[in-house]
This record gives sequence, C-alpha cells and structure tokens, in this order.
Amino acid sequence: MNKIITAAVLVAAAAVGMAAPAHASTATGRLSALQRPAILPAENGDVLSSEPGVFYLDPLKAIKVDAGVHRIMYSTTDRSGKTIAVTGTVLNPRSSLYGQRPIVAFAPGTQGLADKCAPSRQLAEGTEYEALPIKKLLDQGYAVVVTDYQGLGTPGVHTYMDREAQGRAVLDSVRAAQRLDAVDLPDDGPAALYGYSQGGGATASAAELAPTYAPELKIKGAVVGAPPADMSKVADSMDGSAYGAFFNYALSGLATSYGIDVNPYLTAHGKRVTNDLRDNLCTTQALAKYPFLNSRFLTVDGRPLTERLKRAPWDTIVAEQQLGKRKPAVPVLLSHSALDDVVPQQVGKNLAADWCRQGVTVRFAGNHIPGHIAATTGTSSEGVPWLADRFAGRTAPSTC
Repeated sequence: MNKIITAAVLVAAAAVGMAAPAHASTATGRLSALQRPAILPAENGDVLSSEPGVFYLDPLKAIKVDAGVHRIMYSTTDRSGKTIAVTGTVLNPRSSLYGQRPIVAFAPGTQGLADKCAPSRQLAEGTEYEALPIKKLLDQGYAVVVTDYQGLGTPGVHTYMDREAQGRAVLDSVRAAQRLDAVDLPDDGPAALYGYSQGGGATASAAELAPTYAPELKIKGAVVGAPPADMSKVADSMDGSAYGAFFNYALSGLATSYGIDVNPYLTAHGKRVTNDLRDNLCTTQALAKYPFLNSRFLTVDGRPLTERLKRAPWDTIVAEQQLGKRKPAVPVLLSHSALDDVVPQQVGKNLAADWCRQGVTVRFAGNHIPGHIAATTGTSSEGVPWLADRFAGRTAPSTC
C-alpha cells in the first residue's frame, strides 16, 4: 500500500514540476534533499517516500552502526490541524530476540532550527550527539524511529517547543515505521516512547495525545527525561544562561507556529542573532557562538523577552504548551537530575505529580548527575531496563 501512495505522490509532484527524491548513497552517507510532495494523503503516518541511509557514530565516519537504515518522509498534522510532511529515520537491528520486534520512537533533544541540523542528516554525518543512546536501544534488539519534527529537513522554520506538533510527529513516526515496506515490522506490534530535554517534552506530549490521536498504537510505556513541561518556569532559567540560545530557538519556533512576527521586538543586532540561530547553527555551534545569550541585549526596549511572555498573546501561547493537563494511558518513567542547569528538576517533579493525581503509573527517578547534558546518561541507564520490563509485560513500578 505504501508503494502505491509513494508512486501517486511522486507522480503528482512531477506534474507540478517538483523533482522526485533521489536515493541516498549508502557508501558515502550522502542524503538527497527530499522534496515535499504537492499532494499529501489524508491518513497520518503514511510514508510518502523513503531512501536507504547510514548511521555513523563519529564525524570521521570510521564507526558505522550495523543496522538497516532508512530515511523517510511521512505525513503528520501541525498545531493548526493541517496535514504536513516531515522527515525521519527508521533504524532496524540485524537481529532481535523478539518474535514481534518492538519499536521505540526516539524523540530527539534540541538540535537547532536549520535544516542541516535534522537528526536524519546528522546520523548520516556522524554528528548526532544522541547517537549513543540510540545505539543502546538498537543493541537491545529494538527498532528505533527518530523524527526530525516539523521544519527540520522540510520547508519552514522548525516549530521548536510546540507541544502538539512535536507530540504528533512522534506518534506518526511510529505509524510510518510500521507501514514502511522496506522494514519488516508488525503493523500492530509493541511500541514505546523515549526522549530527553526537548525530546522529553515531545515524548510527554505524545504520551498525553496518544489516547485520542493514535489510540491504535500498542504503546507499552514512555521514558521522559528532563521535560521542559512548563515554559513559564523554564524560560527564566534559560535566558542569559549558558543555554540562552535555546530560549531564542523557542521564541522563533513558537512564533512560527502561531504566526507571530518577532522582528518588531528586535534591534538590528537582535535580528542578526536570531536569523543566525534560525538559519545557520546547530546546537553545539550555537552554544559556542552565543554563550550566555541574554534577550535584553536583543530587544528594542532593552527588556528581556521573558517579560513579553507574560503578556498577550504570549501568555496564552505559553500556557498552551504546558504538560500535565492530560492523562497518558501508559506507565511513565520520568528521569530528572537535581543538578540540571537548564530545566529545573522541580518542573519534572511537578509534571510527575500532575500525572499521579490523574491516576497515571509514574516512577520519578531523580539523580544528582551534574549538568543537563551529562544527565542524559541517567535517563538512558534507568530507561533501557525499564523499557525491557514494559516489553516483557511486567508490572510497572510507581512512586506516586
């Protein structure tokens, strides 16, 4: 069925003068620029096109992961309900102990806003900083699908921190992976959700949306690491910090999602910085070039943009991104370090408490790993065995 959809879409694209996607070279890891088709199917998670790919652990491309790799373009729905095309990567281990191979939807953390920062591209270039946790899941015999989210690798600005768009892209990545003809995954096989930081928020959103948006998926659990669940608290923590560029990402991403022009807020310097972050720099480059970026040095009135978030229309936008107001139907492991220097641990604790009050089975796994980036190891070390227990059908622990 997917081959029929792909053929129909490519014919339609060719009819309006759009080039059909070329195939990747598995020898070099070079990826074609997949084009958004002219006509999108009505069903979320349909595969629009795919191509073979590669997964390297290092930028020298000396260490190639032994797995089947396919870059895909699939359909999902943005915040406004419009059908859009996004890209991603499906990774399949060569062997597995499972009869029905589970699939884990890996929601990536902050990559940047530029198309070159898309995880599907960075996995092929050996520059993906979350390569090791992805490989760890593959080593367990799980298939893994990694979404690029809206606007990374596809036209438009990445809608960074948009709760609904991110959660839907994660859920539809599972549908797409299960429908991909090139990968032998059961259409109704077991699945799980996993993510840290931005990915933790996207995973939490996907878990909350799944009962109504993707009720047919057999999701066994969700691993949520350091989720930015409440932007009203996270924004003040980020602005002016070593991770100040992330706040600027959020401003651009949410402004795009809600159709707001931020240029009137910014000085000429502020516009240059914002455009540079949006168009040119991935995460590590952005943090190196703009350390301790404070938004008050970018604005025409000299006031930090965090103050604007407290006024209309931004106060409503921020409130709409809050997690914990909806009930996941699956058990959750929520991992968060007390020494997180980006997302305060109390934000994670509050989310766990909100879910507990709704009757969700939640295990809150706190740790004292210093720093937001280093604490990804805590989520992985807790999350991988926790997932194994969910796929084995064991009763999930709770700290509620």
